[in-house]
Amino acid sequence: MSVIHPATTAADSIAQAHTPRFPVGAGILLGLGLGGFFDGIVLHQLFQWHHMLSSAGFSADDVHDLKVNTLADGLFHASTYVFVVWGLCWLWRVARRPHFLWSAPVLLATVLMGFGIFNVVEGLVDHHLLGIHHVNETVPKDQWIYWDVGFLLWGAAMLAGGWVWMRRCLRREPAPS
Repeated sequence: MSVIHPATTAADSIAQAHTPRFPVGAGILLGLGLGGFFDGIVLHQLFQWHHMLSSAGFSADDVHDLKVNTLADGLFHASTYVFVVWGLCWLWRVARRPHFLWSAPVLLATVLMGFGIFNVVEGLVDHHLLGIHHVNETVPKDQWIYWDVGFLLWGAAMLAGGWVWMRRCLRREPAPS
């Protein structure tokens, strides 16, 4: 039977206090950026359901307006790129510290949270408050609200699911050795 020495326990406590926790904010930033990339690539470019300013008086049917929308879409993509780079830099900086507690499940949970936050904020601001575009502008106008609400619900579900998953993972996180 081994006996735990009191000095070892104190040293372990100090080491644990200085062990970096997983950078939740880095995962959220990655999720924000990836959520923006999904929106811009899938909904703007592949499905062509809307552009950044397609309900703000810049139709995709006119060459000049399409140029304005393409620029706005590009600026939107640039901002999502900044979120991804910021999240990667933050993650890299913390991961290089000694005794960093890496957790792939927490990373995935926080990315899911960030993706959900993106959908909720972008949906509330761009679709509902500003009305500069709607999720699917290829359907009749009276159906846009259903797509917009569905986008919000999808985002809220990702945010809530990511939060629950992250909390469970952090409760199970092992103590550093």
